[in-house]
Amino acid sequence: MNTWQAIVSALRAEKTEYLFGLPSGDLFYDALYDVPEIKTVLLREESAGPFMAMGYSRVSGKPGICYAPSGPGVAHLVPGVLEAQSACLPVIAIGCSSRRANAGMGAFQEVDQISLLKPVTKWCERVTEPERIFWVMRRAFSLATNGKPGPVYVDIPRDVGARETSLQKYVPAEYPLKSSGDPQRIKEAATLLLKARRPVIVAGGGSISSRAFEEVRKLAELLNLPVMTTPCGRGILSEEHSLAFGLVGLYFSKVGEKVYGKSDLLMTLGSRNEDFQSGEQKFFPRGARYIQVDIDPEEIGRNWIPDVAVVGDVKLVLQALIKELQRGGVKKGKRNDRISELLKEKDGYEAKVQRECRTDSVPIKTKRVIREMYEVFGKDTILVNENGSQDLWSYYWPYYKVGQINSCVAPGEQTCMGGGCSAAIGTKLAMPDKNVVCPTGDGAFQMFMKELPTAVQHGAPVAYLVLNNFSLGWIKFGQRKRGNRFISTDFKVQPDFAQVARASQCYGERVEKPEDIRPALERALKATRQGIPAVLDFVVDGWDFAPGFLRFYKRLA
Repeated sequence: MNTWQAIVSALRAEKTEYLFGLPSGDLFYDALYDVPEIKTVLLREESAGPFMAMGYSRVSGKPGICYAPSGPGVAHLVPGVLEAQSACLPVIAIGCSSRRANAGMGAFQEVDQISLLKPVTKWCERVTEPERIFWVMRRAFSLATNGKPGPVYVDIPRDVGARETSLQKYVPAEYPLKSSGDPQRIKEAATLLLKARRPVIVAGGGSISSRAFEEVRKLAELLNLPVMTTPCGRGILSEEHSLAFGLVGLYFSKVGEKVYGKSDLLMTLGSRNEDFQSGEQKFFPRGARYIQVDIDPEEIGRNWIPDVAVVGDVKLVLQALIKELQRGGVKKGKRNDRISELLKEKDGYEAKVQRECRTDSVPIKTKRVIREMYEVFGKDTILVNENGSQDLWSYYWPYYKVGQINSCVAPGEQTCMGGGCSAAIGTKLAMPDKNVVCPTGDGAFQMFMKELPTAVQHGAPVAYLVLNNFSLGWIKFGQRKRGNRFISTDFKVQPDFAQVARASQCYGERVEKPEDIRPALERALKATRQGIPAVLDFVVDGWDFAPGFLRFYKRLA
């Protein structure tokens, strides 16, 4: 077999379902032709590939695979691979590079691709000897999935890819390999939890990667602990659960901010406590103790110094912690006056939000769109986030509630615009029986609406809700604060998104009246259930920002 055939053999042995990419003149896709179990997803631009792989990986728990041809094709991988690194998701990027035989002599599309990808990956490797390809592929899968997950890049020079090689049978990588925490530190964590009067759990993306859904719920119910999340940790617990109190930092609800701020013990599970989650590290509850659980020892104490640090897989650490608490005599169901009080406050806040979202204002208020999206699409839905001034409303519990575990795909801290629009396609391919909805700003949507035909061609009926304020709203918010000095933020010329959708064989509709919101959402849901992607273009009030967004910047001022 040649090198590309060996790579395909390895991908098949690793049970790869999808390859997100755009072919070139090398022999990779020739080798894929005879392997129908690996479905190739034809992109409109290579930059969409890593984002689709991320969406696939987040909900499936498996590594996502993408490919790009040499030079500009591989350069297009950089933003998505950077996002995968930030979100700690196992993405394996494969790239073809120019011929080794005439390196430095003006070889076609020659560039140092390893140097391009090395700063944003866990590992980069250029294959120079075909005999090494099985070792490289096994290593790639192992490094991407074990420890703190993350992206890797494998580079295949064009002439090396065509060379014949003789190899033994490929042995798939073992993953995930998990380790629990130091028993003594777990005992110390249990002691702190039992002493605390107002403890709070904050679950990050590491808890999702660990698949610690049952353990987080059990611990919370055992001790009556409020559970909050970062965006990447959202979906660790159903937000319909009584102990779910929304997100932290930029994404605080009013009641969640109070619960977090008054806590006397913070326990984070698989989170770096980055700027938007921690308020530039300034939002730590005053006087509180701190337990940090993370699989990566390099993350311990990165921002806040813990009283107890536990290095290990979140799922295994929590299993041990729950056993330790139960050995100490803790039993589920003990009356907790604090939680009873919080639940009353929470119920009142939810009722207030529901009343608030009934607004008939024109232009349409985004909060009403998001609330009705939640009601129409229901619990059996995966939310894929973008990160702009209007789609940010979808981060705010209880305007939207993630109704089931493992039902949210959020960007990492890089928040690359348009990444969610592409990630939604990979998400839908991974979970075809779920509704997949992506609320997006008009700025982000314009970056990746070119992938609508990809969604149609490959049977990924996603619903896109374009929250259209004809501008870059977040940037414009800052310009308004600086004296209404608006420049280069308004889209005075903009495509008709509904027509673009229809031209791409999707369902498309523009919505400008509040009374038309729900019927349009119902039509979009019906279209996606019939296998047709849908685009709803909502003309919204761009100056109506979420209360938590406004409080965040006020606190940092």
